[in-house]
Amino acid sequence: MAEERLQRALARAGYGSRRTSEELIAQGKVRVNGRTATLGDKIDVTRDEVTLGGTRVNLNPDARYLVLNKPPGVLTTMRDQRGRADIRSFLPAEGPRVFPVGRLDRDSEGLLLLTNDGELAERLTHPRYGVEKEYLAEVAATPTPKHLGGVRAGVMLEDGPARAKSVRLVDARPGRGQVAVVMTEGRKREVRRLLAAVGLPVTRLVRVRIGPIHLGRLKPGERRDLTADELLALQRAAAGAERRARRTSGGGGRPTSAGM
Repeated sequence: MAEERLQRALARAGYGSRRTSEELIAQGKVRVNGRTATLGDKIDVTRDEVTLGGTRVNLNPDARYLVLNKPPGVLTTMRDQRGRADIRSFLPAEGPRVFPVGRLDRDSEGLLLLTNDGELAERLTHPRYGVEKEYLAEVAATPTPKHLGGVRAGVMLEDGPARAKSVRLVDARPGRGQVAVVMTEGRKREVRRLLAAVGLPVTRLVRVRIGPIHLGRLKPGERRDLTADELLALQRAAAGAERRARRTSGGGGRPTSAGM
């Protein structure tokens, strides 16, 4: 591939406008193959390594990063053999093809990342990296300190132990309530099963955050591109998770479908 100016490559890959990219270079935040970049630098995105703020960036011209608010009743699959509603109609029709990062079960809704960056997707979904996913759960019982303690302590499910990294009370009323649950792994319907096991059956489950990316005000069925700041924050979170995984385990972990 022919060389191109560094600021153009950064802007095309989603790291802000060309002027923003030039400012990042001028501030000394960008390095090419280990040296501090200058505004006159040209790179080959297939060969040169570029880091921004110490995090390696993907400058593949076809890389794409989006966020979708998945509605309930939609399967996180490209095609369902039973003819049920799937994710295809919510994907962009133009440009490079993207795929869901992990899964949300049919009844769950909320934040779903879409990308064709397989390396980033692996870091976000594999349990060994421990990237946080936060859920807002409406439950058909009044949450008590005992319930929340049980979620933190964990329970034994049929496919192994499950516990939340954190849980907090959002609302408590007679016979119903809301809790926010943060998980770092995502076995099939794990949040629902964990809460049900401690006496908090879920009536609605919304994923509101993955790492530093928040659902915000995106309406069900709407999607948007990640901003430059969001993309950088997400890649930093993934890189940090990878470093932690190497320090603590030095090996692999159990694959996950991230299906809640």
